[in-house]
Amino acid sequence: MKKLTPTHTLPLPLLLLLLFVPISVSAECECNSETLDHDKFKVLKFKLLAISSILIASFLGVSLPMLGKKIPALNPENDIFFVIKAFAAGVILATGFIHVLPDAFESLRSPCLSETPWGSFPFTGFIAMLSAIGTMMIDTFATSYYRRSDFTKALPVKEDEEMNGLHEGHVHVHTHATHGHAHGSGAIAPEDSISSFEIVRHRVISQVLELGILVHSVIIGISLGASQSPKTIKPLVAALTFHQFFEGMGLGGCITQANFKSRAIAAMVLFFSFTTPIGIGVGMGISNIYNETSPSALIVEGVFNSASAGILIYMALVDLLAADFMNPRMQSNLRIQVGANISLLLGSGCMSLLAKWA
Repeated sequence: MKKLTPTHTLPLPLLLLLLFVPISVSAECECNSETLDHDKFKVLKFKLLAISSILIASFLGVSLPMLGKKIPALNPENDIFFVIKAFAAGVILATGFIHVLPDAFESLRSPCLSETPWGSFPFTGFIAMLSAIGTMMIDTFATSYYRRSDFTKALPVKEDEEMNGLHEGHVHVHTHATHGHAHGSGAIAPEDSISSFEIVRHRVISQVLELGILVHSVIIGISLGASQSPKTIKPLVAALTFHQFFEGMGLGGCITQANFKSRAIAAMVLFFSFTTPIGIGVGMGISNIYNETSPSALIVEGVFNSASAGILIYMALVDLLAADFMNPRMQSNLRIQVGANISLLLGSGCMSLLAKWA
């Protein structure tokens, strides 16, 4: 198989921009904010607990699907992997529909924002739609670019054709053991080319999916870190810990199929694992000037959550579920189909249940 040019991991400047955008947000609007039960020691204790538990859960979740070499059931070549991946896709789908999108609606429909333009147009759905379309365009252009590049490299070289006695599309191959000839184009074997394309496809999917997850992780991290109410933070710690674990499983499954080099895998795992804890730390640092009911904070959170929801919903439905459920291997095996459908419902159901607390 040819050596593939690895796609770049998510750019650090983009993440830094997302992390520090809320720093410029100050208390511009009180908007009847509720009197919070302030207890600085208890709040700090819960936030430190949140950082450690979310970090551990994120790392375990994203790393678990990568143990396929040691755990046969988690190997992408096995039929059971379709079932595991369906569960993870259900988690990601529920994250977009049940967790992220409602938060975006709540932010951009807040009474703290002016009626014009925020109350006169459904910006949440519009931004989510544009985000999904943009994700499709990136997905399509990136995949077609690597496919064209892969095809160009696979074209036969004219000099090699002449040396091998190519005549009207036929290649004559002579050996000492046998006499005969073979017909071919001189290009790389079709199965090798398909395998290369599939790997590149999984790389594009995993990186776009991680981008959508990280945008949401930044927002929830900053919101938790900036909160000053123990009653608000306490239920979020457990809910977000499970949230990050299940979400990590979905991302880890995609990374596993992408066959990244060890350095790229480590970078993606660390980005996912540390984004929410870093967001909590940033929220703690700006808690004195950050007001979650200010117009600027609401707009920033609403826009980013809308964009994240569009990315997650598109990736879950198109690149994860549709690709696997239409796969001939699943179509020809009723047992895998039933298992994958049940697993999908369980994954989306478990993630939806967490919305009761977070």
